[in-house]
Amino acid sequence: MARRKVGNPLAFAVLGCLGERPMHPYEISTMLKARGKDQSIKVNYGSLYSIVSALEKHGFIEALETVREGNRPERTVYQITAAGEAEFSDWLTELVGTPSREFHPLEAGLAYLPALPPDRAVELLEQRLATVDAEIKEMTALHDDMTAREFPRIFWIESEFRLALLEAESAYVHQLVEEIRTDSLGGAVYWRQAWKLFLEKGITPAEQLKDPVKYFGQEFAWMKAIPPEAQ
Repeated sequence: MARRKVGNPLAFAVLGCLGERPMHPYEISTMLKARGKDQSIKVNYGSLYSIVSALEKHGFIEALETVREGNRPERTVYQITAAGEAEFSDWLTELVGTPSREFHPLEAGLAYLPALPPDRAVELLEQRLATVDAEIKEMTALHDDMTAREFPRIFWIESEFRLALLEAESAYVHQLVEEIRTDSLGGAVYWRQAWKLFLEKGITPAEQLKDPVKYFGQEFAWMKAIPPEAQ
């Protein structure tokens, strides 16, 4: 995706809000939270003013007026500029039409899963599942409520997408846990035996890889094909 002058997703949301009507920053954050957009875009009130300042600096928004309500401090109301409207349109087109490589934290963890004993990996994955499945239950109930109230889906389809991702993660991790527990995951037998050797006899993974047949038997001769730099 293109490197933007103000690339924070919250900046995109600010432009979207100001595309509806002029607002002050606090009103923008209130609107985002009221509409549930803070579930899809991280809304940090502390950084919001910095983002607004950056957008103004680059000419995407401009101050319209300063208002005071009662005893509250003065607040600056901003409006989107023509450049801001073009930026928002281009950004939206890119987000919807161009896939980007995203690095999921779980993906990073799975890349080094063998660094955990199999039983500990199962314990942690089940801990994760408890949180994910609870969120799925909560979001499903919320969607059922919005459907019952005939609230148009177009205004909460990002929540449906989030739910679909959670359901996919849950299904995958449930299956992975079962495969680890039953040693039906390819390489799981080696994984379990390697940890047994390490814990009981102090034989390091590096030593095991040097002579896999000695430690695991002829069926593990395939390990000799592992490049030295990958060991």
